[in-house]
This record gives sequence, structure tokens and C-alpha cells, in this order.
Amino acid sequence: MTRVLVSGGTGFVGRFIVEHLLARGYDVLVGARALPAPAMFSRPVAFVPLTLDPDVDQSAAFRGVDHFVHAAFQHVAGRYRGGEGGDPEGFRRANLDGSLRLFKTARHEGVRRCVFLSSRAVYGEQPPGAALLEETPCHPQSLYGALKLEAEQMLSGLATDAFATTSLRVTGVYGPCGHEGAHKWQSLFDDYLSGRAVEPRAGTEVHGDDVASAVRLTLEAPVGGLSAGVFNVSDILIDNNAILAIVRDLTGCGHALPGRAAVTAFNAMNTGKIKALGWQPGGFGRLRETIGTLLA
Repeated sequence: MTRVLVSGGTGFVGRFIVEHLLARGYDVLVGARALPAPAMFSRPVAFVPLTLDPDVDQSAAFRGVDHFVHAAFQHVAGRYRGGEGGDPEGFRRANLDGSLRLFKTARHEGVRRCVFLSSRAVYGEQPPGAALLEETPCHPQSLYGALKLEAEQMLSGLATDAFATTSLRVTGVYGPCGHEGAHKWQSLFDDYLSGRAVEPRAGTEVHGDDVASAVRLTLEAPVGGLSAGVFNVSDILIDNNAILAIVRDLTGCGHALPGRAAVTAFNAMNTGKIKALGWQPGGFGRLRETIGTLLA
């Protein structure tokens, strides 16, 4: 049985990855700073302490591991971009130096594949309406985006015939929040249902399980199908008007919807490359179903 170590396995996105791999027969090892809550996962799962401290030797965590999925990220609670707070150097040390130490350790211990969860933030500002391809020149405008891009490049530089590397540039992730409390759209739903004004806003979204599916496909793909090692992971371009229209339909709330956002100016992510590996995200059907779950 293939053993996969998932760093950040108790985080929002990490939990989706762990559950998805468990359901498909993988032997999953959760790496995190603290033990998972007793009912966090659908079944018992092995745990190993893992941190983003670049000064700590964590070789033992990688022994017997076939693949490494790096989903851990240290940041101010609730913030990714801007998550450095008042400590940009500490943010860099953990998320870049700490990640590089884990990548090197994984390679040294004989791990065969490494998947890094990067972000659409690496692209930065682009011409209005231009599609984002993996080959699009990157101009990150936040420390978060800059470090994700640097980590991608460092991981790629470690690749060998025996150590295949992949980075997934993931857009905004939605889905049930498990044991963490409020979901990402809680305040949006609350404002609308209470009759408060909601600003028009557009963005790209992808369900957490669809992210996990992309991770699994890159673990299973022939190494020759991982050329360049970078894949966009995004599903739908949607605005607050369309999200809240679903809420209105499901609740019968009669409050006015916000105005439409200018979606034609938004930079949607081209996902042809990951779809060539067989990726099939849930689209608007999954979004509507999930919103129903969140409202319930």
C-alpha cells in the first residue's frame, strides 16, 4: 500500500486531501504540529509531529513514506495574503526556509514524489480579462505570493529521475469547514440574510475535494505526464450576486441581491493541463449542493 505523508493534514485544505486519499486506499500519515481532534477524520489515521522550523531534523517522519504532499502553511489565523502580520522575516523563515528543509529531507529519505500546494497569488496583476496559463509570467504582489513562487522554483530545482516534483497553483477553496467553526462565506451569508449591504465581488473557486482529486492525479500520473511540474487548479468564476442567488433560492429570503461584478475583467485560470490528467471538478452543481450543506 502506498504511504503518503500530508503536512498540514489537520488544516482546512489538508483535511480534504487526507479524506480523499483514505477513501481511495492510500495509507495516509498526517503531519501537523498537534494531534488531530478525535473525530476530525472519518476513520483512524496515523499521526507524526511535523513543523515548519528549518532548524529541526525531521527525517524520521519521512521514513517509509512513498509520497509527500506539502499543504502546511504558517500564517496569522484567517489570513493568507497578509498572513505575515508584523513578522515578515518569521513568515519567510517558516514558509520558505521551512518548506525547503522538508523538501530536501523528503528527497534524502527516498520519497518518490512531492506535491506542493501553491497559489494563484503567484500570478499577481495581469492584463484585465487575460486567462492565466501555467506559462504566464508571474508578478506576485504580496509576500504570500512571492514565497509560494520561490518555493515552487526551489522544489523544481530539487527534481531528479527518482524524485518527481509538482506544484499545484490553487485558487480560493470552499467547502464544509469541519471542526474549525465558521465557513469562508459565513459573514457573506449573514450579511445577506440580515438585509445588510453586500459589495459586488468576483473570484475563482474550487471545492476542497476537487483540490484533493488534483493532488491524487499528480501522484498517480506517469512521470512523463508531469512536464514542467506546475498545474492550475480552479473550477468556477463566480461573483457574490450568483452565490447569494443560490442562497435566496434555497432559503426563500427576499432581500435584494448585490449588483453584478465585472467578471469579464477577472483573470480566470486555464485548467486544461490538469484536466488532461483526467481531472473533473464539480462545477456549479457541486457549488449549489455545498451551499445547501453550509446553510443547513
